Amino acid sequence: MKVGVIIQARMGSTRLPGKVLRLIAGRPLLDHVLDRLQSLERPVQIIVATSDMERDDSIVNHCHLRKTQCFRGSESDVLGRYYDCARKYCFDHVVRLTADNPFTDIVELDRLMVLHLAEGNDYTHSFDMMPLGVGAEIFTYASLKRSFVEGLAENHREHVNEYIQENPAIFKTGQLAVDSAKISSDLRLTVDTLDDYHRACHLAEHVMGRWISTEEAIKLCSPSV
Repeated sequence: MKVGVIIQARMGSTRLPGKVLRLIAGRPLLDHVLDRLQSLERPVQIIVATSDMERDDSIVNHCHLRKTQCFRGSESDVLGRYYDCARKYCFDHVVRLTADNPFTDIVELDRLMVLHLAEGNDYTHSFDMMPLGVGAEIFTYASLKRSFVEGLAENHREHVNEYIQENPAIFKTGQLAVDSAKISSDLRLTVDTLDDYHRACHLAEHVMGRWISTEEAIKLCSPSV
């Protein structure tokens, strides 16, 4: 049973260009994502999936320096990029992460994989309750392949999970329940705008030298703190 973590990353963000290599607490955003994954209990293979555009050469070079595996594919057909990557590395299950989420909850990611495999789901996620950018999702290779073949709409190609989410009758789906202390669905802990970036820098600098937990981030971002 081979589980792969595929992290989509590109430099061409329209709202915050080059964000995946912007420094947060002195380290590139992408490194925060990659280094957090080293705390996973379950063994996984980690791949950064970027585009074949010239502007993403910097991501490839950065991965090479880190000795992190990197895959290149279509910039616009992200679903195709994921499918080709999963097929190349013979993954049975794929965890989807994005390079603009430096605060992924690793404890919950481990629990997510356990739940997914135990229930035999096609797709399992931990969204909608925790802060945006903290949760994750995992799907079977078979579900990814079906999405690739049948999900032909523009939104399906751009967003890897949307064909599955739009077709609950044909995919067995599960959702991870989390502790109430981690519930704060209105809080943004992703990095998509300049405000998001400043918030991420503040949080990372507050706990310089260690990883901030979801509970800590919620408390620090609370108006009462």
